[in-house]
Amino acid sequence: MKLIADSGSTKTDWVCINADNSIQPVEAHTVGLNPFHMSDDEFRQVLVRDLLPQLGDVEITDVYFYGSGVRPEVEERVTGLLREAFPGAQTIEAHSDMLGAARALCGRTSGIACILGTGANSCVYDGCKIIHNTPALGYIIGDEGSGAVLGKHLIHDIYTGVLSQRVRNMFEQETKLKLSDIIDKVYRQPQPNRFLASFSEFIHRHLDDDGIREMVYSAFSDFVNLHLSRYGRPELPVSFVGSIAWYYQIQLSLVLQTLGYHVGTILKSPLEGLITYHQDS
Repeated sequence: MKLIADSGSTKTDWVCINADNSIQPVEAHTVGLNPFHMSDDEFRQVLVRDLLPQLGDVEITDVYFYGSGVRPEVEERVTGLLREAFPGAQTIEAHSDMLGAARALCGRTSGIACILGTGANSCVYDGCKIIHNTPALGYIIGDEGSGAVLGKHLIHDIYTGVLSQRVRNMFEQETKLKLSDIIDKVYRQPQPNRFLASFSEFIHRHLDDDGIREMVYSAFSDFVNLHLSRYGRPELPVSFVGSIAWYYQIQLSLVLQTLGYHVGTILKSPLEGLITYHQDS
């Protein structure tokens, strides 16, 4: 039986595929397994303590792990940790979340694959491997179009007066936050990127406001102009995975079409596409 994992920094979703390619009703969920932030012992404990009990006596023959932080230089390390948990597996692979997104969105055909969630990333995929990737750089100096950067723009535009007093009043009433609270969360508390990305819900609720809508269009235009245009492949379909792409797909599609790109598939989560990819393998 094949075991597929889609791992972010917050959570990991695991699903099993039977030998006849039917989906096993066993699903498992654990915390995120990011090798950049976790020691081997921490990673190992999640597998042994949290994952294996959920799988029960299911016999795993193949493991395909896709996760944030799985850069080429740590693939062997992650594969080794998975091998400890599944010593009887014939095949164990660990790959980046970007390759997972590309396989989920494009399958075995060429295309541009993008992640737009809390963070942002993109690549050119040739149907087998990633052949070009502009670095994401994180929300402080990159991640254009991501939830964290949308939230950053919202806070900036509210408190510098770019957005109207009406928007500021709505924001403070709905979030119950003051500027001092925001400064504390961003500069003194952990995971400010997730805090900023949480404001995407407010943004989405108020897309009827001209200023907010223009801010969203501008963020997505930055993503296209600073990342997709660097690939020089406007003939390829551009596909997306992630919560921001999913909930803002109308605005995102409009920006892409205006700038001369063809929109391919948009998925909220890569897991569905990864299941299809590995059922066909």
